Amino acid sequence: MTTLDPMDAPAIRWGILGPGGIAKRFAREIPRHTQSRVVAVGSRDPKRAERFVAETMAGDPTVVAHGSYEELVADGNVDAVYVATPHAQHHDAAIMALEAGKPVLVEKSFALSAAQAEEVFQVAGRKRLFAMEAMWSRFLPHYTVMRELIDGGELGEVQALIGCHAQSLNLSPSWRMMNPALGGGALLDLGIYPLSLIHWLWGTPDSLAAHGLLTSTGVDLRETITCRYEDRLALAYTDMEVSARNNFQILGTKARLEVADWFYAPQDMTLTPLDGSPRVIHTSVPGGFQYEAAEVARCLAAGLTESESMSWQSTVEVLRMTDEVRRQLGVVYPGE
Repeated sequence: MTTLDPMDAPAIRWGILGPGGIAKRFAREIPRHTQSRVVAVGSRDPKRAERFVAETMAGDPTVVAHGSYEELVADGNVDAVYVATPHAQHHDAAIMALEAGKPVLVEKSFALSAAQAEEVFQVAGRKRLFAMEAMWSRFLPHYTVMRELIDGGELGEVQALIGCHAQSLNLSPSWRMMNPALGGGALLDLGIYPLSLIHWLWGTPDSLAAHGLLTSTGVDLRETITCRYEDRLALAYTDMEVSARNNFQILGTKARLEVADWFYAPQDMTLTPLDGSPRVIHTSVPGGFQYEAAEVARCLAAGLTESESMSWQSTVEVLRMTDEVRRQLGVVYPGE
């Protein structure tokens, strides 16, 4: 496997649907690290779209601020739409863009449920348009090296995966993360990262067991998720009240591979043989979102409707895992 240089990808024109916090990073990193650029931003509040362009994009006069999502997806200068709204709006926003003839990159979690994701992909298939979940970590250099080390046998037989993503976040009852109608809770914002990495390495588990605590608003505050694969185990812990190192460990019969902090972001890794000294593997890079954006550009140039590295099936299967976690914990999103 080789991590391709994002600067070598074809140039496309992006439209951002939903000028939230994560969209700011996308808007800054894409023109800095790829040949592509952001040409439009859409919000349901015209002033918010204008403020996003003024503050995040230095008032670039070539970027159009649209006062509705409908205007954004109808913009003829937009080649692809990056959906960066809260989870509960992903399904409708993605379908709106696809029906308007626009390929989509949809922020993780792709939808509230596997059923919603399947509906989006059905529309993409019918329209013969590209669609992909913005699981940015999937395309980062250290993930590529991680796979190479495992496939090359340097860890021996991998017997366990352990991932943690816990942050001390705003627990105000009015915040979106506390609102089940907006897909709140730790699972879809934080837990999706270790679960997605576990799935990328080992696929769908034979069985899954979740234990957790809910907030007074009915969303998950924290949970442990154990995935059983025949004679192997994977463990994910996620929490939105307390913080942790947010590391991921891959435990093999010959060595342990660890991404020590913020494992899903560009990082170095440490390989520790059972009979040797730890070795740091330098894989950190600036930015990060440029890799997923470059994948979209390459797929569009090749006429593909989905990415082999982040397939529709993979997105649906991970969401089936989160569906099962929610079922066991009793978390329900209204209207899903």
